[in-house]
Amino acid sequence: MTGSRRTAFLFLSLAALGLLGAHPAAASPRATVSVRPVPKGRVGRATPKARLWVRRYDGPANDLDAATALGVSPDGSKVFVTGQSTGSTSSQDYFTLAYDAPTGARLWAKRYNGPANDYDVATAGSSYDYATVAYEATTGAQLWVARYNGPASSFDVATGLGVSPDGSRVFVTGYRTGSTSLDDYATIAYDSSTGATLWMRPYNGPGNLSDDARALEISPDGSAVFVTGDSFGSNSSYDYTTIAYDALTGAALWHKRYDGPAKGDDIAYALGVAPDGSTVFVSGSSVGATSSDDYLTVAYEASTGARLWVRRFNGPGNILDDAVDLGVSPAGSSVFVTGYSAESPGFEDYVTVAYEASTGARLWVRRYDGPGNGSDVAQALGVSTDGSAVFVTGGSVDSTSLGDYATIAYDAATGATVWVRRYKGPANNNDEAYALAVSPSGGALYVTGVSIGSSGSSDYATVAYSTA
Repeated sequence: MTGSRRTAFLFLSLAALGLLGAHPAAASPRATVSVRPVPKGRVGRATPKARLWVRRYDGPANDLDAATALGVSPDGSKVFVTGQSTGSTSSQDYFTLAYDAPTGARLWAKRYNGPANDYDVATAGSSYDYATVAYEATTGAQLWVARYNGPASSFDVATGLGVSPDGSRVFVTGYRTGSTSLDDYATIAYDSSTGATLWMRPYNGPGNLSDDARALEISPDGSAVFVTGDSFGSNSSYDYTTIAYDALTGAALWHKRYDGPAKGDDIAYALGVAPDGSTVFVSGSSVGATSSDDYLTVAYEASTGARLWVRRFNGPGNILDDAVDLGVSPAGSSVFVTGYSAESPGFEDYVTVAYEASTGARLWVRRYDGPGNGSDVAQALGVSTDGSAVFVTGGSVDSTSLGDYATIAYDAATGATVWVRRYKGPANNNDEAYALAVSPSGGALYVTGVSIGSSGSSDYATVAYSTA
């Protein structure tokens, strides 16, 4: 496939998004899309850390519009945002926007309404299918749609998507209703040019109950696909379950389960792969022996699945600590995890933790309690292309509103706060960011999510910041 062809396609499934020529992170309702660095120079001049532009989208029904995933083209010229939007004659649809990255000018907008004209992944009746859509990135022309209906013709929900480094394949994961079980993992490989199914692999855990894949990543050389999530085990609780597949054939290379010390629920939300492909990192929440949920981060050898290290983080409240996203430094030396952690007494704060990638040694921990001293929930994390900064975004209560986007830049080496930027929508109501992406040049950061508009309905709201 030629270089020009590799940058031409945009893929989405449910609310996950991937780009040819880019290296998307695992996508989910909390997920981000990361990109490979390319030569600098695509972002215009701006005051350091200044807001470059804000773009809002209110759908034709003036109802629920929620952006949940975001990506940047490999050349840094375009920003793509996708999520769910209520149609004028339908329920919620897939809705995808392309913006000019320097100016925020809208380039195109495309809506996908499923065959039942109902909720965006609905088919006839009450079942749901995976629906993966490919668009031409320059024009937004729809290239193909691939749907997957599981054996029970019931609920099949895609949660993560990735594109192979050579652009030849698209991988989607999530969960399906099995014919003799509840939810099973279901991971599918498609031909990126045609949407033809290349392979599909289910996973049903030992409990024969719910097994929900939540994140997907691809090895840097494109040889393996990694999937993680939670799977009901033999101890009557959920375990982290991580599986490696051969990207070409779908053959399972290894699968590993993690059952925490309390034998309680262990739910993996985030997945990352070291830039050299040697290590797989998984994070989420795990019930501790003497605590409620803790951050739980595990490192596995990518080739064999051998467990390298396990690290837990229990906040001062000794109650709720849930990690939701993860990033690896470009040099592969550090792993960053973010989420939310309850104080004692009090509400949740953003908490971001840095670990040494090779040993799991904790490097730093930083909490963020917003000006309203209320609930602050981090949803997404990204690392700058030069590895100097870690960016975190989510929703944070203000002293004068229900919530704002709150985006923070930390020094990656020390954890020192470099800057904090908040975005408050026109209704001064509830605004929560769900995804972020760093421009390939490293000069800009893009954040998207849900923001209440002046009419009282929720809108997409996408914000661009200078990072220079």
